[in-house]
Amino acid sequence: MSDNLPIRKIIHVDMDAFYASVEQMDHPELKGKPIAVGGGGTRGVVSAASYEARKFGVRSALSGAQARRNCPELIFVKPRFDRYHEISKQIRKIFHEYTDLVEPLSLDEAYLDVTENKKGNPSASMLAKEIRERIFKEVGLTASAGISINKFVAKVASDYNKPNGQKTVNPEEVVPFLEALDIRKFYGVGKVTAEKMYQLGIFTGKDLKSKTLEYLDSNFGKSGRFYYYIVRGIHTSEVKPQRTRKSLAAERTFSENLSSEIFMLEKLDHIAKEVSKRLIKSKVSGKTVTLKIKYSDFTLQTRSKTLPYFISDKDIILETAKNLLYQEKLNNSVRLLGISMSNLNTEKKATSKVPKNQEVSVQLQFDF
Repeated sequence: MSDNLPIRKIIHVDMDAFYASVEQMDHPELKGKPIAVGGGGTRGVVSAASYEARKFGVRSALSGAQARRNCPELIFVKPRFDRYHEISKQIRKIFHEYTDLVEPLSLDEAYLDVTENKKGNPSASMLAKEIRERIFKEVGLTASAGISINKFVAKVASDYNKPNGQKTVNPEEVVPFLEALDIRKFYGVGKVTAEKMYQLGIFTGKDLKSKTLEYLDSNFGKSGRFYYYIVRGIHTSEVKPQRTRKSLAAERTFSENLSSEIFMLEKLDHIAKEVSKRLIKSKVSGKTVTLKIKYSDFTLQTRSKTLPYFISDKDIILETAKNLLYQEKLNNSVRLLGISMSNLNTEKKATSKVPKNQEVSVQLQFDF
């Protein structure tokens, strides 16, 4: 057994149906009712759904039309991202009263490393409970949490007792917990990968753990090594307070399909302006411009160009996007256009890799 793995106490806090819960909090008449944040029209998409709506199969990324078919009583609410950012800042302020090692994943979830914390409390489970209680008292929303020895297990655990609950996976419970887990519950295993695993006879963590590193490498490529280690409770990624932004984008879905490039230029102008605005606000610039095109049949196409210099200027972004648009003939009428900037000047080369041969160590003797 190796004693080189770091000893950590990690909390993953995940707000419950965040956007929808904010709307129900700000509009009491919506409490207890099935609501969806997003567009309810024929072209609209659900951004978030309340738990009342989820009972009818309404979920994020579902079309507004399908959501209404699933739940005829569904109430659509327009998103208010400024409000969600405001609430998110309040929640993060609470996090930072416990530790400076806070890694936000989005507006509604974050990792906290409380191995050494500002409260001097050795119990990560008690800290998670206190944080959730404070969020409810001071903000008015419920949150769920997962607590364990690493980020992967903590994130999986936070979904275990949702909503408004928490799950602690103690060190000695990590491997049995992962072995009993349905493979679909593994963070990082998507629908396509899960189907492939089913075909290979992998249905649970125990099935996955029975496979050799060579087998997983040959069947899942680079991801095979990741699966091999996580099912053994090994995940060495640290909680990083300053996450490096890798890309920045903006996109628009149109009320009517566009069939002419000429009509798309005006849309691209607005999108390029928004991307430039976000780059300048974030004080970053990028070299690679990517044009995203979603056709009326929902097929997706991307076209990219890498410039020899970093840019954030709207006119250069727009000109590059135009060239990409005219690069080849469109396959169909277009329902969505997007522009993203990547290869940003904030990126750094990764310096750490998962150890090739390392097993669970004293982490599994650590009191939570």
